[in-house]
Amino acid sequence: MKSIDFSAQKPEWRVAKDLVSYPEALAEMEARAEAIARDDAGELVWLVEHPPLYTSGTSAKIEDLVDPDRFPVYDAGRGGQYTYHGPGQRTAYLMMDLRKRGRDVRAYVHNLEEWIIRTLALAGVTGERRDGRVGIWVDRGNGREDKIAAIGVRVRRWVTFHGIAINLNPDLTHFGGIVPCGIAEHGVTSLQDLGIDMTMQQLDSLLAQTFDDVFPSPVSQDSNACPL
Repeated sequence: MKSIDFSAQKPEWRVAKDLVSYPEALAEMEARAEAIARDDAGELVWLVEHPPLYTSGTSAKIEDLVDPDRFPVYDAGRGGQYTYHGPGQRTAYLMMDLRKRGRDVRAYVHNLEEWIIRTLALAGVTGERRDGRVGIWVDRGNGREDKIAAIGVRVRRWVTFHGIAINLNPDLTHFGGIVPCGIAEHGVTSLQDLGIDMTMQQLDSLLAQTFDDVFPSPVSQDSNACPL
């Protein structure tokens, strides 16, 4: 059987129909990342929603877990601090092969930010980066800034997992059980909170529309093709 050159393939896209438990998501991400590292599978973009839960990153401070009994708390193993996942929030897990995408983690995180910003722009929302603050932010005026999207990444053998989370219409009160990403002086918002009426399917369509411009198909290191 002829082997498949996954380096020439666009990432597979998968959308979970039901809520995905966090342990299930972690197991699936780790298995796929290992398969990619072995060159046994191609890249994957996996769009999910979780039941209400909190996750802790490698920089999480226990004092930022304000209400530890409110929802289950999971050690994510990614970078960052505490964050919330739940229904109405689109979480996109990306298992990407950085061996074929420049081996530059900073550039990869920048591209995740750019993907979110371009997606929000199509929804009529201006998302912005902030120095020293991970994620994407919305200027609400009068000095108020709210976070609309979170980013958390782990890289193993130059393959990424974890990813981004965009707040479509989650219950924003659920963020009250933590100090989101360790930032107490700013709030959290959603597309619904900003007056954007959109379905999850419509948001997914915007994510797909902007993806290829930010993450073009990877180039195999073994390719002898000459650029045009």
